[in-house]
Amino acid sequence: QVQLVESGGGLVQAGGSLRLSCAASGRTFSGYILGWFRQSIGKEREFVAAINWSSGGTSYAHSVKGRFTVSRDNAKNSMYLQMNNLEPDDTAVYYCAADPSAVSTRSLYWGQGTQVTVSS
Repeated sequence: QVQLVESGGGLVQAGGSLRLSCAASGRTFSGYILGWFRQSIGKEREFVAAINWSSGGTSYAHSVKGRFTVSRDNAKNSMYLQMNNLEPDDTAVYYCAADPSAVSTRSLYWGQGTQVTVSS
């Protein structure tokens, strides 16, 4: 059974940093795409960043490019999201997702989410 478990969320002031983790288990993710999404109150879930588990290739939403960095540790079966220079608009529940083709809001596997709150 595939499980994705996020951790690392919390409360931070604007301009601060947080590092989210996504621990993956239940299968090998070779060939999968893993990604981060976020959803704030009253808004739809949106794409943040993604990484190819095998090649390490990455992609980012325009709103976070240059501030967030996605990475993975194959040995630990974990994915990370380093978030720097956080802004109040980054406040949301952050989810990790995994899919054998491309991550989207219809991805095959999802974690339960971790809350990130950025105060101004």
